[in-house]
Amino acid sequence: MKANIERLIEEGVASVVAAGAGAKSGGMWVTDAAGATATYFDLASLTKPMTALAIGWSGLDVRAPLGVLVEEARGTASQDVPLELLLAHRAGLEAHLPLFAPLLAGEAVDAAAALARAAGARRADAPGSPPLEGFAPVYSDLGYLLAGVALARHVGARDAGEAIERVVVARLDLEDVLGTSSRLAARVDYFHASVAPTEDVPWRGGVVRGLVHDENAWALTGAGGSGHAGMFGTVAGVLALGAAALDALGSDPRLAWMTRARPGGTLLAGWDGKSAVGSSAGTRMGPRAFGHLGFTGTSVWLDPDACTVVALLTNRVNPTRENIAIRAARPGVHDALFAHALALRGGAAAGDAPEG
Repeated sequence: MKANIERLIEEGVASVVAAGAGAKSGGMWVTDAAGATATYFDLASLTKPMTALAIGWSGLDVRAPLGVLVEEARGTASQDVPLELLLAHRAGLEAHLPLFAPLLAGEAVDAAAALARAAGARRADAPGSPPLEGFAPVYSDLGYLLAGVALARHVGARDAGEAIERVVVARLDLEDVLGTSSRLAARVDYFHASVAPTEDVPWRGGVVRGLVHDENAWALTGAGGSGHAGMFGTVAGVLALGAAALDALGSDPRLAWMTRARPGGTLLAGWDGKSAVGSSAGTRMGPRAFGHLGFTGTSVWLDPDACTVVALLTNRVNPTRENIAIRAARPGVHDALFAHALALRGGAAAGDAPEG
């Protein structure tokens, strides 16, 4: 099975790849990884589930209006929108804005003005106050950028990345395998020698390595982290996070808002559900599976019924984001990893069984 995973990797997913799988055997998680397991990757939007989990564990009320939590949102179209709708991509916000644009002209970004602009970026098809379940879902980095600010201010952190490190990473004892680039660079020897490079960006001085690829996160939080991007990690770190999330979401009713089904599509709150047809999760995971993708070429999927987690970390944007081969490769790799996870669990169960 591992040979099959490695074959899929060799078919051109990326120049640096870490693929991993985990399964629960009884109460014990069994994990295995192939590829560059000691490499740190820019996790991109895998930061979003961490933001949602940090909000859930921090005690921040997801029913609170954004304007109460983020003063820059006051007077904007989003001031009365509950935090939960931002996390569920149903706040009516545009998908993206180039808040980093002043950097291209050699100017500084006014963070307060950028946050107000993001909060005011209401789509034309989402007028007025949102209905109870929110507007039609549109995947939005802006909603998570704002949610990350709300989280950071709630816990007294410098930014969302530091808040995630305090509330999630430290709680799970994963400081050496998950974190912002600044935190990992301080903790891990030769971090810059073991982090996968991302895109060649001339205005940032060439190939980006060891710093967040996302331009808005870079503009607003630098070597820290925003609510939508900024966390780095290894495949072992992502698997451990996924296992912890699967346990928490299955046992804590206070987190039920994260994975409950919502109208209008598969987008949940912090995660995406598995589409009935054509899902990047592949074909083997069950209908209740949920996960997330990252723009840099990362992914994690969790199947609560099979008690499995699979992760694929790549640097597919190196040297350019125009490389989209991973779209075709992901489902097959996830299928192979899922089968490997089930085999791991079976091996662990056999190994734990009493002799005779």
